[in-house]
Amino acid sequence: MGTAIIVIILLLLCVYAGYSYRKKLRYGGGCCGEHDAMETKVKVADRNKKHYSYQVILSIDGMTCSNCSRRVENALNQQEGMWAKVDLGSQKATVLLKQPPDPDALKTIVQTAGYTVLSIQPSP
Repeated sequence: MGTAIIVIILLLLCVYAGYSYRKKLRYGGGCCGEHDAMETKVKVADRNKKHYSYQVILSIDGMTCSNCSRRVENALNQQEGMWAKVDLGSQKATVLLKQPPDPDALKTIVQTAGYTVLSIQPSP
């Protein structure tokens, strides 16, 4: 009788572990988005780089996974006249702008997404 109870408990633990692993594969895991589906990528309507006269590079702190970089990229791409590409490895976002860059606005956009801008560098 005791062996049957132990086998049932082990079986339940295996089922729970399988469920948790499947959930982590589907929704991601780690620092953020553990219980949320991956955000869909926001695509910029104007994809002609010639229309963007300005470019800045943002150094961003706090991004640890692809969900983080997607969240920052989406926050920037939702703004009119901005086109951003975020590189998780270097912790930088390259932002193309149609208007002269406003450092305070860029910092606010990234902070609203939950991250911190460490520096803003104009790019040639």
